[in-house]
Amino acid sequence: MKRSRTTALLLMSAAPLLFTACQKNEAVQVQEGLYTSVQACTEATGDPSSCRTAFAEAQKQSADAAPKYATREACEAEYNAEQCVEQKTSTGHSFIGPMMMGFFMSQMLSNRGGAGLAQQPAASPAYQDKAKGWARPGPSTGGMNTASGIGAGKAGLAPVNATPNRAVTASRGGFGNTSSNRSSVGG
Repeated sequence: MKRSRTTALLLMSAAPLLFTACQKNEAVQVQEGLYTSVQACTEATGDPSSCRTAFAEAQKQSADAAPKYATREACEAEYNAEQCVEQKTSTGHSFIGPMMMGFFMSQMLSNRGGAGLAQQPAASPAYQDKAKGWARPGPSTGGMNTASGIGAGKAGLAPVNATPNRAVTASRGGFGNTSSNRSSVGG
């Protein structure tokens, strides 16, 4: 009786380790890109549904996240004249600011059962200035450049180095990924 209790306790304590070791290596990929249209996004990613969803989400955020200027002249100092238009935030405040010229879309893809299953894409609007530089809502503002920021200009934006209409993929590995990537050649 004593021996069977000891064996049962030993097996129970080792079970989590055994289950973890037997799990498949599920690599998670994070795909993010800057796109100037839904069509360009679809061509780069092959996922028209996610591109439409991301574009719609970025459009919803656009007026709240846009740089806000008190006058059209102030906006035109940093953005092309045709981009500077009167807009309204989600709370109804009017301001002059640049139109969204593109959108960022990021997706987490998990490789379960050989099929890449995409989760809901995260999106944010993108703005392009006169110098052809791209910017997105900064993390410090939580993506919102609120009505109280009218006249603050680019204060709520974070500049980015991204090439438009090209998906960029970064992999994040799961259990055992580090050891499987090591070379067995050499001493």
